Amino acid sequence: MRKTFVMRGQTAKGLTEVLNFGKYKAGYAYRLTEFTLYPSLNIGAADAEMCAVITAGKTPLDPQNPNFNDDGLIGSTLFVDDAADHYPASTHTVINDTFIITQNLLLTVFNSEASPINWQCRFESVKMTGSEEAAVNYKQFAISDE
Repeated sequence: MRKTFVMRGQTAKGLTEVLNFGKYKAGYAYRLTEFTLYPSLNIGAADAEMCAVITAGKTPLDPQNPNFNDDGLIGSTLFVDDAADHYPASTHTVINDTFIITQNLLLTVFNSEASPINWQCRFESVKMTGSEEAAVNYKQFAISDE
């Protein structure tokens, strides 16, 4: 089994993608290690404010108002770029890399412009014992069932 892998795509403003972990292999789970956004149009000449969240919950979260008290929130990222040269682009990402993933996730994006957002997530595989697997599956099921 690969130790790390990448999921990436392009999502329209305000939409939600399902990150599919349906190929889940017994005894293994995954951990989010990187979450990055990048503009898709007018790079270098636009004022861009983009944000996204990844959740294990059943309902997508609002990327503009992340709540770090939500147990299902796994990652939140922000990309800001001002067209003026004296304000360089900046990114801010918070990842709960202790959250072990065994089920599908929801990724929701927002862009202050109308253009779609490019995103990339890197995951690391985690080997588990049978009892660890049962506990992790129950925890994620309980979060997604709220």
